[in-house]
Amino acid sequence: MGTFELLAVAVAFLFGLMMFVVLVNFGLLWLRAFASGAHVGMLQLVGMRLRRVNANAIVGARIMGVKAGLKLDVDRLEAHYLAQGNVPRVVTAMIAANKANIPLTFERATAIDLAGRDVLDAVQTSVNPKVIDCPDPSKGKKTIDGIAVNGIQVRARARVTVRSNIDRLVGGATEETIIARVGEGIVSAIGSADSHKQVLEHPDLISKKVLAKGLDAGTAFEILSIDIADVDVGDNIGARLQADQAEAEMRMARAKAEERRAMAVAQEQEMVAAIKENRAKVVLAEAEIPKAMAEAFRSGHLGIMDYYRMKNVMADTDMRSSIAGGAQGEGAATAEPKS
Repeated sequence: MGTFELLAVAVAFLFGLMMFVVLVNFGLLWLRAFASGAHVGMLQLVGMRLRRVNANAIVGARIMGVKAGLKLDVDRLEAHYLAQGNVPRVVTAMIAANKANIPLTFERATAIDLAGRDVLDAVQTSVNPKVIDCPDPSKGKKTIDGIAVNGIQVRARARVTVRSNIDRLVGGATEETIIARVGEGIVSAIGSADSHKQVLEHPDLISKKVLAKGLDAGTAFEILSIDIADVDVGDNIGARLQADQAEAEMRMARAKAEERRAMAVAQEQEMVAAIKENRAKVVLAEAEIPKAMAEAFRSGHLGIMDYYRMKNVMADTDMRSSIAGGAQGEGAATAEPKS
């Protein structure tokens, strides 16, 4: 054989070997797709392997969609897989939406999936609405507490029935927003009631007021109903606040009285100091009397007889004072047993 013949044989052998490898790796998968009516080219399967795409997942999702009557392009499925999307779950969600007559395109389904939302759960919730407890028991709070106008606390627990809104699923708020808005609406409805008895007699007034506010705006859900599951009477918050206010006012009055008492004590001490100061001045003035008398003797303005008469008057005054003081002491001693 010549060189050309040998080269042709080698190329044919390599081609046959390559085809054998391809058939071994992708033959069953290709045959499975072909038998199911969801044809996938052999070159497409080889390209998936080169691009590190799970061919089994793509072919399985295409077969499932075709059997359900959906037209799914292999390249679009592969692109969603490369974008880290969940291809089987997206196709399952589209099948469920198709059976339930819910308009859901492949683009919207993949967008919801890539946004981090569970597209299959959204479709199932749209078909079968779910109930959300308000407040969420997993957060540790069991009731929503509101205070009526009369100051009585009312504790309520609600159950919110919601349905997924496919059109607002991308960018819409989650269940936590629904719970927060419903809780705020319940507190507002209880607070607008004149008495807690109105809430206990007509709990449906709460749900009507909350539903009228359109709390599902901007969320990924549509609120179907809000049912008050439980209503109970709590503490008398108004009376407690009044008692606390009275206690605070009493403490303020005590503080002001203590301030006035301290000022009175300080003023009393100032008066005592002033009295002592005046007494000291009197003593100083009395100390000047002998000097004045001596000067009067020297100048001749005061005689000996005048001095003796003055001394007699002073002695008589002291005697009268001592007698008056003794009489007052006896009177006090006599009056004490009578009392």
